[in-house]
Amino acid sequence: MQSLQNSFALLSRLLLAALFLPAGISKIGGFEGTVGYIASVGLPLPTLGAAMAIVVEVLGGLALILGLGTRWAALVLALFTLVASVFFHNFWSMPADQQFMQQLMFMKNIGIAGGLLALTAFGAGAFSLDARRAA
Repeated sequence: MQSLQNSFALLSRLLLAALFLPAGISKIGGFEGTVGYIASVGLPLPTLGAAMAIVVEVLGGLALILGLGTRWAALVLALFTLVASVFFHNFWSMPADQQFMQQLMFMKNIGIAGGLLALTAFGAGAFSLDARRAA
């Protein structure tokens, strides 16, 4: 397994980026809908929140793909994911018929945050711009 460590690090970065980059790009095209969704859960400054979500998801996704600033990008994405989970998948306050799906989404996000925290702890691996800069 040690010999595959760098390949797995690259694969984990790409798989995690596959979640965030398209989500951020779709928020650009559906900006007003994103603002409305954020406002619907009662968060303040929904326009700013939508813009911040786009920046975090797009730049964070690109950083993971390139392996550039990976530890910081992964940490920011992990925190973003945890905060978004609390506000947008709060299954504990949903009607009974919606709880299962929202709990599933919440727990999925907890797992994603765990993967991001592993990247934060262990870095991008050898197949990254971080490794090239360190050499």
